Amino acid sequence: MWAAVPERSRWRYRPYRAFWRHPAVRAGAVIILLALCGLLLMSLVREQTGTQGFLVGLGLAVLPVPLLMAAFRWLDRVEPGPWRNLLFSFAWGACAAALVAITANSFATQWIATATADPAGAESLGATVIAPIVEESAKAAAILLIFLFQRQSFTGLVDGVVVAGFTATGFAFTENILYLGSAYGEDQQIGNSGLPAMTAATFFVRVVMSPFAHPLFTVLTGIGFGIAALATSRRRVRRWLMPIVGLVLAMGTHALWNGSSSLFGPYGFYAVYAAFMVPAFALLTWLAIWTRQRELRMVSAELPAYAAAGWLAETEPLALSSMRARSMARDVAGRAYGPKAARTVGEYQAFATALAFLRHRAGRGTAGPDFVEREQELLHHMWQRRETASPALTYAARATGRVWSPPPYIDYGGYNPYRN
Repeated sequence: MWAAVPERSRWRYRPYRAFWRHPAVRAGAVIILLALCGLLLMSLVREQTGTQGFLVGLGLAVLPVPLLMAAFRWLDRVEPGPWRNLLFSFAWGACAAALVAITANSFATQWIATATADPAGAESLGATVIAPIVEESAKAAAILLIFLFQRQSFTGLVDGVVVAGFTATGFAFTENILYLGSAYGEDQQIGNSGLPAMTAATFFVRVVMSPFAHPLFTVLTGIGFGIAALATSRRRVRRWLMPIVGLVLAMGTHALWNGSSSLFGPYGFYAVYAAFMVPAFALLTWLAIWTRQRELRMVSAELPAYAAAGWLAETEPLALSSMRARSMARDVAGRAYGPKAARTVGEYQAFATALAFLRHRAGRGTAGPDFVEREQELLHHMWQRRETASPALTYAARATGRVWSPPPYIDYGGYNPYRN
């Protein structure tokens, strides 16, 4: 039955779609907008740091980016979101959000300084109040856009955490270029060098001690959107309220972080870092990992219905609910049949996980009216890959102990304790 369905690229009849509604046009417009923001931002940062300072800041600021991206991608391994959403989030944070923040913060600080004739007070107010509001709002815009226009791939807490983390990582990357480049310029002006230099101190505080600072703030907004994604249609108040609560909490923690020195004295930064930031980071890390384990339990609970109907082997739900078994299945297929087989098993795992999540949302009443069509599409993709993926998953389930298998019979010279 499914073999008769042609691939989407070979569909003969397609619905009419206006030019501006075509996905390629929208994607092109977004890329052009972000590229323009990036070019304008680059010129502003280079103007403040100088060419040499910009290059030094760029080289140092890029160091924590792979670590942060890998950490958030690791959380998303159960049901990986599309890379286009994550790259958009990073680019939005690095270009659009950073440009809005630099422009708005400078304008607001200058306006307050002019109105109050107190430049020092304006700087403190700008860093403690204005910057958290502007920056967290600008970063939250990326989460909102994905929540509205990529709803099928934004299904829960982990998706909110990952999207928020990539957005904040991009924002911190650009901000670090500005701070490190400016510090390098100051060092060049006063002739500092070595470890006591301003550049080294800025690098230690922003890259070594607190690379997760901006992600920690914005993740609170992402959790708010994640809770909203889980809300049923009967809980519309929670759907609208939780993103606002998350954004307010993100602004509050950001303000506490920025104002730690002015509020609590010269050692306030270290006090807030030890008493608040480290425990909050540990708590959010635990929450993200617990949510990931909950997703694996959801896979184990939802897929047996399809195994009973004959779509999956009986052991597959057990293998698909273990990250170790998943990895082993891909490795086994790759060693036996090559990289293409490993990719096929990975695709099968992704479709099966999406199917489990879809069925769970259907049970909660949040799957949407196209549940049947999406379920059939996922089953179709799985059926096309079953011949390669099912044996690998069955082997992985047994090899990892997810399924009990009897030990092999060994004949010790004809001795058998079960025979008389």
